[in-house]
Amino acid sequence: MKNDPKALKMFWGCFIALITTAMAFSTRIQLVYGAWAEQFNLNSVQQGELFGAGIWPFAISIILFSLVIDKIGYKTAMIFSFICYALYGILAVLAYITGDNGSAYNLLYLGSIILGLGNGTVEAYINPIVATMFNKEKTKWLNILHAGWPGGLVVGGLLTAALVGIGITNWLALIALVIIPAVIFFIMLIGAEYPVNERVASGTSYKEMLAEFGTVCALISSWLIFAQLGQVFGFSTLVVWILTGLSAVVYFLYCKSFGRPMMILLVLIMIPLAITELGTDGWITSLMQAPMAEIGAPAILVLVYTSAIMMILRFNVGPIVGKFGPLGLLMGAAGFAIVGLWLLAGAKSLIFIFIAATVYGIGKTFFWPTMLGVVSEQFPKGGALSLNAIAGVGMLSVGIIGVPLIGAFQEKNVTDALAASNPEVIETITVDKNYVLGDYKAVDPAAFAGLPEAQQAAIQPLIEEHTQGALRKVVVFPIIMLIGYIGLHLYFKGRGGYKPIDLGGGESSGAH
Repeated sequence: MKNDPKALKMFWGCFIALITTAMAFSTRIQLVYGAWAEQFNLNSVQQGELFGAGIWPFAISIILFSLVIDKIGYKTAMIFSFICYALYGILAVLAYITGDNGSAYNLLYLGSIILGLGNGTVEAYINPIVATMFNKEKTKWLNILHAGWPGGLVVGGLLTAALVGIGITNWLALIALVIIPAVIFFIMLIGAEYPVNERVASGTSYKEMLAEFGTVCALISSWLIFAQLGQVFGFSTLVVWILTGLSAVVYFLYCKSFGRPMMILLVLIMIPLAITELGTDGWITSLMQAPMAEIGAPAILVLVYTSAIMMILRFNVGPIVGKFGPLGLLMGAAGFAIVGLWLLAGAKSLIFIFIAATVYGIGKTFFWPTMLGVVSEQFPKGGALSLNAIAGVGMLSVGIIGVPLIGAFQEKNVTDALAASNPEVIETITVDKNYVLGDYKAVDPAAFAGLPEAQQAAIQPLIEEHTQGALRKVVVFPIIMLIGYIGLHLYFKGRGGYKPIDLGGGESSGAH
């Protein structure tokens, strides 16, 4: 496919589809916590529910579509994703028109779920398409493809700021920012000739695909799916485990495979990887609020800056992965993330903050797409399922484990510091809380506000310092990843070095 215009057109169509998902993510942050909250008088719980409604369908649809995408075809999946974006736009317009806050919330909630399904479907088809078209350079091209995510965050953030800067305050303009690239990728991909997945082309059966992923990985995926649905719809823990167990039993009875140990290891590594990248991104603006405010700069700049680093480096990954290989790239990325997070935890000055952010940004750049590349290169028989299910595991683990756990790190850091320095107020201003991993103490904002102003002023800097300092505890996740990657490196070194597995059924690669 060297210099094949059709292949490149399809690649850039997939790239713009991923930009669309990122712009949808970034604009919804502004909408949920800004314009929608104000116009429709949403409380904090409603804002959280509305934002979450756009996230959990994203992760679940990645996995579920992977089970059927080879049957229904990439084109059908692409059309479905576009329809989801169109419906999201229509429901948003209806919410804008209606004067009833309750009806508007319901329309926006339904629209958010549909948008999440569309975003997940995009991820479900673009990954196997690119891995199949460029099956000799999967890691390189998956990295370039996934430059679309930080690119969309940067473009979305800058365009949102520009609209505000020129005085456009109507939030329907932010909806248009999502619909426009959706129309572009639809036009680019609707008439395209889609490749046959290398798994299908090689004659690997559907049953063999399920066996390659394995029952243990399916068990992990199922628990994350049902745990997420349980949080949304109020399932009990027992119901979650019953549904998980039944799914795993049915999966094993059909494919009769527990899965390959390396696949299980990669799925497990994906959990701390996703927490390191997406979990930290979810908190970084809040965590850097105090030090950035001190220097008079908006905290969102840290996320925009690290996203810009990711976009540039992913576009230029070819020589890097060529020199160090996928596992060398992942080991180096984990090392950068460890140092970057540690530095961010104590950064105060503008220069130090952006030096630390640069180191962290370099680290997180290569995690996600390079892991997808390794999975696709080592488990091509797993087809779209192995490639996309590991992405779904990452997304789900962020919401269920990562974001709450980083929040618990912050609360423990603060309450431990208060217990040491201000023991007389610790019981007064803290409350007992629990989450999926256990119990913890948290500062109660209302109780803190009830303290005398002088006492608040004395305690507030300690809270800010130790909230930011919680990033040092996040370092444990890239450390776990680094240990895993070193183990994989030694494993392959003992077998003559890392080599991709070629099924011989995919198309050749080499479009430049």
